[in-house]
Amino acid sequence: MLFAQACDFVTAAMEASQLPAATLPEIAFAGRSNVGKSSLVNALTGRKTLARTSNTPGRTQQINFFDLGGRLLLVDLPGYGYARAAKRDIERWNRLIHDYLRGRQALRRVLVLVDARHGLKPADEAVMTELDEAAVSFQVVLTKADKPAAPELEKVAAKVAQAAARHPAAHPELAITSAREGSGLSELRAALAHLLAT
Repeated sequence: MLFAQACDFVTAAMEASQLPAATLPEIAFAGRSNVGKSSLVNALTGRKTLARTSNTPGRTQQINFFDLGGRLLLVDLPGYGYARAAKRDIERWNRLIHDYLRGRQALRRVLVLVDARHGLKPADEAVMTELDEAAVSFQVVLTKADKPAAPELEKVAAKVAQAAARHPAAHPELAITSAREGSGLSELRAALAHLLAT
C-alpha cells in the first residue's frame, strides 16, 4: 500500500534554481496560509512531525519535498494569501509557487486545500484559474471538516464543488477531510494511489 511506505524529507527549495530534478511523479499541496497543508501531509503519511505545523500563518516559507517509498514525491508548498512575514518574503515565495506550478513536468496533481469553515476565497480561485491555464490537474480538498456543524459543512461543500466544476483542470470529486479526526483520509489515499497507477 502506497501510504504505508516510509516517507522521508528530501530537500527544501527557496528559489526555482534549488528545485530537485524531477525523477518521480509529484503531488503538490497548495492552499492559503494556515489551511492545514502540513497537517494533511502528516496525516496521510501517518507521521506526526514529518512536515512542520504551526498556528502561525506563513510558517512554511519554502517548497518542501518528501519521498514516499521511492515511488512518489509529496510537495508541501508555502501558503498563499495572508501570512505573518515581510512583504518581500511573501512576494518571493508566491513567485516560487507560480514557477513550480507552471513548469513542473513530473507534477501529476495539485491538491488545492480549502478551509471547510470559510470556503473558497479569491486567492483560491486565482490559483485554480492558473492551474487551468497551465493544464495542471487539481483536486479541491476541504480541510478541518471537524470544525463546522454538519449542515454548514454540507452547504460549503456544495458551493465549493459547484465552483470547482467550472474549472476544466479540476478533478470532479471534492475530498472532505479532517487531519485531526482522520476522516476522508483513506479515500484521498486511495484516489492518489489510483492516480499513480494510471
